[in-house]
Amino acid sequence: MNIAIVNDVSMICTILKKIIIENSNHKVIWTAEDGRIAVEKAQQATPDLILMDLIMPVMDGVEATREIMKATPCAIVLVTASVDQNADMVFSAMAHGALDAISTPNLSASADQEGITPLLHKLKIIERLVSPAGAIAPIEQTPKLPILKNENKNQFPLICIGASTGGPGALDIVLSHIPADLGAAIVIVQHVDADFTPGLADWLNTQAALEVKVAQTNMNIEINKVYIAGGDEHLLIDVNGKFYFNAEPRELFYRPSIDVFFNSVVSHWNGTCVGVLLTGMGDDGAKGLLALKNKSAFTIAQDEASSAVYGMPRAAAKLNAAQQILPIEKISNAILSHL
Repeated sequence: MNIAIVNDVSMICTILKKIIIENSNHKVIWTAEDGRIAVEKAQQATPDLILMDLIMPVMDGVEATREIMKATPCAIVLVTASVDQNADMVFSAMAHGALDAISTPNLSASADQEGITPLLHKLKIIERLVSPAGAIAPIEQTPKLPILKNENKNQFPLICIGASTGGPGALDIVLSHIPADLGAAIVIVQHVDADFTPGLADWLNTQAALEVKVAQTNMNIEINKVYIAGGDEHLLIDVNGKFYFNAEPRELFYRPSIDVFFNSVVSHWNGTCVGVLLTGMGDDGAKGLLALKNKSAFTIAQDEASSAVYGMPRAAAKLNAAQQILPIEKISNAILSHL
């Protein structure tokens, strides 16, 4: 991949460049010390990936992400020193189309492989996403869950939402129009680094009438609650309607996978179900949405015009997995009307 680095601290730029050159086959084609310069350089030479700092002079990473995704879209990963202190900026940038976020590598120990492993792992994920062959493994490769007697009566509907690039902003719009007395539970699988999931839940809690929490092992799904998949393993629902996590299939480079979760719902949720696939790069969730539709779930995909990246919804549309293809502003009403 051709990579660009945007950071106002020259030492950080130098070390990030050194890590990339010494540990991968990627090229660093340019660096920039602020967002404004990055916007200009991206127009002259659009990279495959930008490692974008958040706090910078002249133009910060949020505005730079917005302008780049509008004019010369490419994969952008936010690199920030503090998740907690910068949570609002992280999710604002992701709402504009940043693909993911990662904590700044341990630069004081840059020679230590453990300190740079998360960054190198993230580069592998992005490389597969932006490559022509970067499709996520199909649902046929996800675990084959046995159809067992479901002890949970599933007396209320379940709304399953998958999102990736631009997802936080799309989720904000959907959840902000859902009433507190919804009469259903919502489970969200958003592609985001595990370290940022609690911050995403906190951020969405400020926008939504429903309580938003991170899903935990053996947690019961409750009506009028929103759950977000967290951690480095796939989220699933077991035969009793409780959450659990599974490392398999390991070959899926997005963890948690939307397809894996949707497939578990097909196997283990007997009640009414709604499947929604929002903006995102790649095709994770498309086959899972089709599986939900084939089990008589009501399925929706976001339309191209309102998507930050029309990858996952496009894949769903090609499979005829979505019964309705809607702009993001109309998805909440469609869910409520169906319920």
